[in-house]
Amino acid sequence: MAQQERTIGIGMVGYAFMGAAHSQGWRTVGRVFDLPLRPVLAAVCGRDAAAVRAAADKHGWAAAETDWRDLVVRDDVDVVDICTPGDSHAEIAVAALEAGKHVLCEKPLANTVAEAEAMVAAAERARTRGQVAMVGFNYRRVPAMAYARGLIADGRLGALRHVRVTYLQDWLVDPDFPLTWRLERKHAGSGALGDLGAHIVDLAQYLAGEPLVGVSALTETFVRERPLLAGAPAGLSASGGAERGAVTVDDAAVFTGRLASGALVSFEATRMAAGRKNALRLEINGERGSLAFDLERLNELSFYDGSDPAQSAGFRRILVTEPDHPYLEAWWPPGHALGYEHTFAHQARDLVHAIASGTDPAPSFADGLRVQRVLAAVEESAEKNAVYTPVPL
Repeated sequence: MAQQERTIGIGMVGYAFMGAAHSQGWRTVGRVFDLPLRPVLAAVCGRDAAAVRAAADKHGWAAAETDWRDLVVRDDVDVVDICTPGDSHAEIAVAALEAGKHVLCEKPLANTVAEAEAMVAAAERARTRGQVAMVGFNYRRVPAMAYARGLIADGRLGALRHVRVTYLQDWLVDPDFPLTWRLERKHAGSGALGDLGAHIVDLAQYLAGEPLVGVSALTETFVRERPLLAGAPAGLSASGGAERGAVTVDDAAVFTGRLASGALVSFEATRMAAGRKNALRLEINGERGSLAFDLERLNELSFYDGSDPAQSAGFRRILVTEPDHPYLEAWWPPGHALGYEHTFAHQARDLVHAIASGTDPAPSFADGLRVQRVLAAVEESAEKNAVYTPVPL
């Protein structure tokens, strides 16, 4: 008699841009990777009944809810995936953990350090009951980034000296782009800093394998008033009316920092870089070599090996599509490129394995709190005209 397949029910709160990306990951992961538990898309939640039902039908969710409190107590939901604006992360995550669910929460973990600390405390209590909680920094799941982490951990770069990371977008260049929730502190917590800066802070700490211990920062809001939103936004597209409202978050953040080892780090995050759609770029220099990465060429990693003879030394292009590269064992033959959406399948894969094995997932809520403390230190430094500000560990 065939052994019955074990499943795990997924419930998701939020269904817009990130909800669509997470849906793609959950819908795909069990069809590509061999998993100990098969994800089942049990229910999705949103406040607009018609819109959330349409999203459920489009993305393959069996049921639709209009109150997240009903979703987190459903018997067919084992994992609560939070894809809402940051102001609701803490309340939903804590309630889901207290209801006995595993939790995946989009980045940044929360809008404040206090909220993130409460989420970590709830996750630690839940861990004693066998539950796990993970924060969704999906760029860790780009195969080239996971491979880069392995090279650094293996000592191929030696002691790190410099880390440079930029994340540039341009969707706010137009001063008449309307005032969506991402431009209001009460919903988003911060602007480019939390939206983009959270990603690059996490990547820097993940790749280096050590925390930031202090920062010096400048932030700026270039367009301080925008048209009030007319109708519901669609992803990052929206339309505005005649009335205008105040922008209460930053448009851009530039900051430097120091890692625990003494290595220096520089960051730039902006949504006002004309012509840059989703340009995340980084370079890491060590005593023995360097790595460079460009998200617009996400299947490639540039590696400089300082031990090569001078006559032939130079950056080499590594095409990260081989079966023994991270996550590539289940995808296509070498040279067949992956894309942005695959990072969410990889994220789902790692969470399912952590749940099945009872191990701690990464990045954990504690990792998310570490990023939140860096973001708070950046804001504090910027308020004091770039005064160097320690980051609590």
